[in-house]
Amino acid sequence: MNFALIILIAANVLISFKALEDQLFFRKYEFHIGSIRAGEHLRMLTSAFLHVDIAHLAFNMLTLYFFAPVVSNYLGDGSFLLIYFGSLLCGSLLTLQFHKEEYSYRAVGASGAVTGILYAAILLQPGMDLYLFFIPIPIPAYLFGIGYLLYSIYGMKSRKDNIGHTAHFGGAIGGYLITIFKEPQLLTENTLMVILLAIPIIILFIMAKMGKI
Repeated sequence: MNFALIILIAANVLISFKALEDQLFFRKYEFHIGSIRAGEHLRMLTSAFLHVDIAHLAFNMLTLYFFAPVVSNYLGDGSFLLIYFGSLLCGSLLTLQFHKEEYSYRAVGASGAVTGILYAAILLQPGMDLYLFFIPIPIPAYLFGIGYLLYSIYGMKSRKDNIGHTAHFGGAIGGYLITIFKEPQLLTENTLMVILLAIPIIILFIMAKMGKI
């Protein structure tokens, strides 16, 4: 395991445990639209190190643990951290844009950053297979990535759960764009995959432009 990944996981675990034991700490650093619009912009970063419970923390850290090495091995630790924090901020910015009039909207979790790493890993190694707990057969990574973002669009539109789908989607956009910026040869070497993974992103912005989401 690389040093950058160890530090990120340790920071998420320690800060999340602190927040779970201290509600004032949790409320001070969570993503909260009203507070952010009042000038507390640091929340857009700090909220990604808080989690609602142990299961939420464990799921994000396990996903990060499995996919971070793909990104680090291809691009190095510096680019891995750039994608992680860039995706984190993209997730927060997209959430702020979509929920800016909902002053009571709150969110926490590293999901945006982790989704960015996942999407970067899929771009870099689209031929890898993923296994889900409830499906005992391998799923091509690129199909999972496309399906996951299409589900996120559905979640953003339906709002039937407490999952931060907007942050996930923003994180994926960040991971997608930063990875292509770092590895522009993907545009020519893997053109079809770049186009396929862009389809859910294009759909989201068309729907937003039409007022459908």
